[in-house]
Amino acid sequence: MRYVSTRGQAPVLGFDDAMLAGLARDGGLYVPETVPQIPAHEIADLAGIGYERTAFAVMQPFVGGTISDAELYGAIERAYAGFAHAARAPLVQIGENDWILELHHGPTLAFKDFAMQLIGQLFELVLGRRGQRVTIVGATSGDTGSAAIEAFRGLDAVDVFILYPHGRVSEIQRRQMTTPTEANVHAIAVEGDFDDCQALVKAMFNDHAFRDEMSLAAVNSINWARVLAQVVYYFTAAVSLGAPHRPVSFSVPTGNFGDIFAGHVAKRMGLPIDRLVIATNRNDILHRTVTTGMHVKEGVQPTISPSMDIQISSNFERLLFELLDRDGQAVINLMESLRQQGGFALPETALARLRQEFDSGMATEDETRATIAAMREVTGQVIDPHTAVGVKAAADVRGNAGTPMVVLGTAHAAKFPDAVGQACGVRPVLPARLAHIELARERTTVVPNDLAALQALLRQEARR
Repeated sequence: MRYVSTRGQAPVLGFDDAMLAGLARDGGLYVPETVPQIPAHEIADLAGIGYERTAFAVMQPFVGGTISDAELYGAIERAYAGFAHAARAPLVQIGENDWILELHHGPTLAFKDFAMQLIGQLFELVLGRRGQRVTIVGATSGDTGSAAIEAFRGLDAVDVFILYPHGRVSEIQRRQMTTPTEANVHAIAVEGDFDDCQALVKAMFNDHAFRDEMSLAAVNSINWARVLAQVVYYFTAAVSLGAPHRPVSFSVPTGNFGDIFAGHVAKRMGLPIDRLVIATNRNDILHRTVTTGMHVKEGVQPTISPSMDIQISSNFERLLFELLDRDGQAVINLMESLRQQGGFALPETALARLRQEFDSGMATEDETRATIAAMREVTGQVIDPHTAVGVKAAADVRGNAGTPMVVLGTAHAAKFPDAVGQACGVRPVLPARLAHIELARERTTVVPNDLAALQALLRQEARR
């Protein structure tokens, strides 16, 4: 299996090199040259075999011999051994044919753990084999950072620097990043919003001299291995609900577009997905793109679902590459328009293709709170604000009642206790295994939104 850049001007790489590179050297994102197909009878055979074996069956064709089958399965087993639910990603029924896929049973209580725990194991495997070390740099709107720090803390071959928007993540999200004591992990509060953090990360990777000097690697959802790991739970959920014998739809709380792009990949592999619903909060650039065809930034507004407070959804570039018939130059032109002019109009053919597969919905702050309250009253479930956005969007575009609708439950409600408590009157508490972070000493560095200052900090703190 070979991987190509969405901008068509970077070296073609194998899986392991694409994983370590993260962002392509031309500024694009790596995608597989072809998408492997899983026949219907093999999808049916996934029923009842467990999460780890399903993960191996889904991921193995993408690895392409760069990691042996035994190594891959061992990494998968180690990645999910610490999850708190035997099913790893259980389904909970919330309506006659409506479900929440609970993705919060990992160590940091968010869906990011499914990818990050695995990528930590794969990084350690590949780096150990090569005798290399890397400096991981990532940007987070809340959950990616804590998942990355948890996955890589204490590893000898890796230093981790996570940028988060100062004052714009929940207290629990912040404490998950700032309370680990291992010397190889660093939480950096940037004076700006998530898009500023993400822009700084991309600027460091596009400074090729600095990238090579520091041996930079990325674990944001720009990393293909992250997206691939998330493809798995679409298969486990759909098969549990009758696939391949009937289609299933998914509503996905969406910020950086990685999680819902994983659903697109699953569909291309042969999983019978009917509709993919892009669920956004009031930072609704993707909802506006689907409804109007115009992809235009309007500035980030803080919300009670902060992990979705994004206007530059990096993984949308991967979908653009597909919508534009894998024309790298066309992708470059649109991304330059976004950078210089703040937006672009989707070509008519691309917009038609987008609408063939995706629906979209948006939830205001009041609608998000009302959804949390209604879920508590009607089902007894206490859900976080991001999941609530997904529930609201699913209801708005429900479609065929005979098709199961699965909302991706992206985080545990206890990560957002204030917002949830105000919405439904029940203040969720952290599971006992994480209660210590509420009193632990924090360790963080506040930096300005300035590339030179950030590069100086990395040079000072990274072990090389």
